[in-house]
Amino acid sequence: MQAARIASAGDAATRETSRSSDLADRVAIVTGAAAGLGLAIARELAERGAAVLLADRDEKRVEAAAAELGGTGARVRAIAADVGVPGDVDAMVETAIRDLGRLDILVSNAGIGDLAPFLEASLEHWERVLQVNLTGVFLCGQAAARHMARHGGGRIVNIASISGMLAGTGRAAYGTSKAAVIHLTRQMALELGPLGITVNAVAPGPIDTTMARAAHTPQTRAAYLARIPLHRYGLPEEVAAAVAYLCSDAAGYVNGQVLAVDGGFVISGVTAGDLV
Repeated sequence: MQAARIASAGDAATRETSRSSDLADRVAIVTGAAAGLGLAIARELAERGAAVLLADRDEKRVEAAAAELGGTGARVRAIAADVGVPGDVDAMVETAIRDLGRLDILVSNAGIGDLAPFLEASLEHWERVLQVNLTGVFLCGQAAARHMARHGGGRIVNIASISGMLAGTGRAAYGTSKAAVIHLTRQMALELGPLGITVNAVAPGPIDTTMARAAHTPQTRAAYLARIPLHRYGLPEEVAAAVAYLCSDAAGYVNGQVLAVDGGFVISGVTAGDLV
């Protein structure tokens, strides 16, 4: 029994060592990486050995985030970029290639979550949300895939949302943009697969970020928790781990899929509590 326990511990150590270096020699871009999910994803990829270009519209915050990661020994760079602006996107990809040598991974995480009731939402609101959340994914994916196609393939992960799978009050623009990201992911996977590029999406549910803590009232949290089988919010690190898996060699045959990281929220139906 002791030998078995030692073997198990050794196996666990081996798995951890393998995990911590499974993206060695890869170069990644993570958009919206100054804070929240984007920073958690950038950190996870860096811890697994990837060199990472952190991109965000907020120049000061993304530079601070890169400095934080760089302090741990990670090979990182930062760039200020608006994913809805083609010139910024091209510069972002060119910077990754020039400063880090290549581009193997793109995580399109940048997005805005502005909410507005359908009858009150302005055209400006609608266009702004779609420009960042959808057009940004299109532009980044196209620019990255053109390079990847010339250099043997790569991995693209688009951050969608369960709001793209379920309707929600005030989410006409946001939910529609994320639903479109899910379809765009499938379209990209179909057309880019033959070029050696896999494209998948991660759809987070309620995640315990600074933004969520500020935006979700106690009533909102209670409503979510009542429908999450695990009865808790997720952690940014749990989303990041899912992204890292889709970027890894272990996911080499996973293409065009949507992975909900939501504690089971999207599959929740009538529960025993509802029947009391």
